[in-house]
Amino acid sequence: MFELIKKSIGASLLIGLGNFALLKLGNPIGPIIFAFGLLGVCYLGLNLFTGKCGFLFEDKLKVKDLAIILIINLIAGYLVGLLFSLADPTIVDAAASKVDSWEFTLPFFVKSFLCGVIMYLAVKMYKKGTPLGIIFGIPLFIFCGFQHCIANVITLGVATTFSWSLILAILGNFIGAVFMSWIAVEATKSKTTAKQKSRQ
Repeated sequence: MFELIKKSIGASLLIGLGNFALLKLGNPIGPIIFAFGLLGVCYLGLNLFTGKCGFLFEDKLKVKDLAIILIINLIAGYLVGLLFSLADPTIVDAAASKVDSWEFTLPFFVKSFLCGVIMYLAVKMYKKGTPLGIIFGIPLFIFCGFQHCIANVITLGVATTFSWSLILAILGNFIGAVFMSWIAVEATKSKTTAKQKSRQ
């Protein structure tokens, strides 16, 4: 349990560093540097909800463990955001402005869903031996305005506020990642079946 919590806190911190760069530098540099956070998470094997939820069935994760990862990511992420707001008050206005643009709407959910799709692919590609999914995928979802629930909770911490849109971000990220995982598994089954038929 301690290892699970420790790795979840570490993941929140690294995503926080990427989000700090995004708030501080803005486009186009911020989204590119943000990728450093997920690269660190994957390289160190840390626990990030958006990087784990798509592998709930593939890696046979326990639902309880995934729930703990989410809760710790959210709590630690908010606290990291508060810490960053004290370290550099100049990012507070940027964070508050971003939070003001979030709404509890269907478009926001769709943007969260699409972020989940990208996060699954980014981590999947890393597991297959290439960081390109992260290097290109992270800037992609940021430039497109897609919503990442852990990055969002860090932004909420910086702005010292709360938004119910966080619930949509969590659900959208989860459903998007699981959906893409299902597509990937089905594609693998099709390839396997095709190879078996070709050998007959």
